[in-house]
Amino acid sequence: MGRLWYLNSEYLLTTFRVQRLISIDARASRTFPALVAPIHQIPSSRLIRDPLSSSSASLSLTTSTTTCLAHNAPLGSNLRRNHRTFTRTLGTIMAGITSQLPEKMQAIGINQTGDFEVIEKLELPVPKNAPGNVLVKVHYGGVNFIDTYYRKGLYPISSFPQPLGTEAAGEIVGLPTDEKVLNDEEYKLRGFSLGGKVAVYGLGAFSEYVSVPWQKAYALPEGLSTRTAAAGLTQGGTVLTFVTEAYNVQKGDVVLVHTIAGGLGLIFAQLLKARGATVIGTTSTPEKAAIAREYGADHVILYKQEDTVQRVLELTNGEGVHAIFDGVGKDTFESDFKMIRRKGTIVSVGNASGAVPPFPPLKLVEKNVRLLRPTLANYIYTPEEGRRYSTELFRLIANGDLKIRIHGEYPFTAEGVQQAQKDLTGGKTVGKLIIKIAPPETE
Repeated sequence: MGRLWYLNSEYLLTTFRVQRLISIDARASRTFPALVAPIHQIPSSRLIRDPLSSSSASLSLTTSTTTCLAHNAPLGSNLRRNHRTFTRTLGTIMAGITSQLPEKMQAIGINQTGDFEVIEKLELPVPKNAPGNVLVKVHYGGVNFIDTYYRKGLYPISSFPQPLGTEAAGEIVGLPTDEKVLNDEEYKLRGFSLGGKVAVYGLGAFSEYVSVPWQKAYALPEGLSTRTAAAGLTQGGTVLTFVTEAYNVQKGDVVLVHTIAGGLGLIFAQLLKARGATVIGTTSTPEKAAIAREYGADHVILYKQEDTVQRVLELTNGEGVHAIFDGVGKDTFESDFKMIRRKGTIVSVGNASGAVPPFPPLKLVEKNVRLLRPTLANYIYTPEEGRRYSTELFRLIANGDLKIRIHGEYPFTAEGVQQAQKDLTGGKTVGKLIIKIAPPETE
């Protein structure tokens, strides 16, 4: 193997603000001698294993050092003066790094819509990283009801084969090369770097590698594992945005959650309680009710044994609740209007029992009810929104203020994903389900 080289970190820190990890192979030295220095000149304490390779011969360097180990003055001066040239240089080097990836990868997805049995193992090309994208080696994927909507055809799929999953976390193995992106202030605030840990949001997450627009990748703070991030991104982001924007929960509000003991419901219970609300939830068993109370629910109604409408009205002195967050859909929609108070807000969160059927707008008139069917994607639509909400969410998790309960970890097989969806839709779970795709030995 040829000598290994590293990028002159002084240029990177001042020009591109690369903060954590850069990996270079020997080919870079032959083309860009002014930017690199022989690896043998670097103290061994600065070297760490390359995230792209298990080989001990492939090394990386943290960019905390600012020592200029090689400097060709004429070319170096030109590069300082010509930012565009340096951008192209970095892009070429980054392309060399991503060329170390395998050509093929494994994924779990579908070739047609249908029942659980359409889920199968796929062999697909490793995605080519677009100039504005981040390429991620996936450690874990999160299971969500939206996966079943895609599988059944409730949500459209543009082409097949299609990997399932919309939520994952792992490590960056490819960065954007588009100069416009690299100069974007919001991009710089993300602090992305090779080897850095991120959570990503987008269809196709149950794959060994995913390429996503940089806006849909969210850097993890120190101390937050990719396992927890994959379990918390979508549901945590959904709850945080919904209790802020769909209905801005205030101290003293009384709020109903259908259902309270799943992964989403337990997050609702914690964040609603933290805002000073009285939390009423529904669930199916006493065991689930006990867990919901541990996570902040004040009152839990066993909907299979109790009259939910009657109990809610008893708890609210006949007035009803200020807001309802309903993840069930068809089976609870009509009764929501009996439990909401005048000028209250119903937020349709999901369709666990099926989609809400069409209804006349006049239904809202009786109590001047507000009805919303929002999505997380439209609350984190801009880069600033995504960064702001993800930063707040990960801070809450890392600090222990928001606990992510993981119900089960499933293998990265067709049978594993099938079983995860069966357990999720069968109401057998308390907490989040995740797929173990390719996690590191230690994290």
